[in-house]
Amino acid sequence: MMPLAPDTIFVLVAGMVGLMVGSFLNVVIHRLPRMLQAQWEAQAAEVEGRTPPEQPRYNLWLPPSQCPSCGSGIRPLHNIPVLSYLALRGRCAQCAARISPRYPVVEALTGVLSAWLALHFGWGLAGAGAIVLTWFLIALSFIDADTTLLPDDMTLPLLWLGLLINIFATFAPLRDAVIGAAAGYLCLWLVYWGFKLATGREGMGYGDFKLLAALGAWLGWKMLLPIVLLSSLAGALIGIVLIILARRGRNIPIPFGPYLAIAGFIALLYGHGIAAYFALE
Repeated sequence: MMPLAPDTIFVLVAGMVGLMVGSFLNVVIHRLPRMLQAQWEAQAAEVEGRTPPEQPRYNLWLPPSQCPSCGSGIRPLHNIPVLSYLALRGRCAQCAARISPRYPVVEALTGVLSAWLALHFGWGLAGAGAIVLTWFLIALSFIDADTTLLPDDMTLPLLWLGLLINIFATFAPLRDAVIGAAAGYLCLWLVYWGFKLATGREGMGYGDFKLLAALGAWLGWKMLLPIVLLSSLAGALIGIVLIILARRGRNIPIPFGPYLAIAGFIALLYGHGIAAYFALE
């Protein structure tokens, strides 16, 4: 039996690690917005001169995962990514309450995309960096879809990671990455203020500026135009479909973060071809 090539091992390991990370991303998606809400409420109480109420310890690690219906703890055997959900037929082992299919979807998506990126980039800094970037994008997409929130706790570290990884010109020269971070923030900031001055309403949140800045830091300024065009097209098409299907009113905001994330992932894989098409390279 011939030994597996290092790149093949990397793909297999990336897929398995991605499944496990996907399980953790489910925790981040569920808990981080609640943690931030608790922080804001405590800060508001302090500003108003009130004593914040005592809250049980709640973070990404504590309390241990439990069923939202009956509160029973989830055993390690029932926490195996995807397989446990299938074995339990999508129900809690204790109370038989239905478990959201989002959990295995996030796990499978993270595992599949991690393996795909490992196959595309191969073993090395680019492959590892692309996988980490995608983990962030998955978590941010689902958080934004749920809450229309793109937390600074994730977008800002992602931006700095992009600049650091491009010290070695991994995805773009450092100069292009710095310009990409600044231009990514400023271009949506200008759109925001132009729309607000023209209509008196806010068209997007500041988190969108920071996410595009982070993508600019990772992929360089040449990827910004394709990312903005792709995300705007996807957002417009899906928004129109949702309005036609009467699933979303015209005045209900549509989170833009998932579309930026999808466009950023496409640019990560096929950015050079896209940039050449737009005569940016």
